[in-house]
Parts: sequence; C-alpha cells; structure tokens
Amino acid sequence: MLMTKQQRPTILALEGWAQSVLLETGAIRECVEHGWAQDRADPHARERAFDIARQDPPPGIPPQAAVAAVATVLEGIGDTCPECD
Repeated sequence: MLMTKQQRPTILALEGWAQSVLLETGAIRECVEHGWAQDRADPHARERAFDIARQDPPPGIPPQAAVAAVATVLEGIGDTCPECD
C-alpha cells in the first residue's frame, strides 16, 4: 500500500530550524536528564545564530522571517529546566 508523508506546516519547520541553529551555535543547550532546552545567555552565541539566520535562511524563507523565528524561539526558552529540582 502506498502511503504519502504529510508535509509539516512551514511555521513548525521554521521553528525547528531556528532551534537547531541555536543549538549549533551554543546559544541554547538541552537538559541532560529531561531534554528541555535551556538558554545559555551567551550574547556571542546568540549573535552567531542571528548572523546565520540573516545570511543563510532556509530555502524559500526571507532573512527577516528567519531572524524573527530565532528571536521567537529564544523568547520561549528559559534558563532552567522546569523538571529539575
């Protein structure tokens, strides 16, 4: 039986891309025990993430939208894991 894979909505894919850029640059990290993203508050890493968003956005996405996605993801991440004591 042939099955087709449904494409993810663009906004979810863009947020996933932004989170991967933030992880790659070291602006965020994952809690080792629970997997929650944590903001490292590293201004240099954040700036590198914004530079990547401006210079190398995902295909078909304007640089302004990529920068906005990085900012949105950063706004939604705290500096502590909600499950850690």
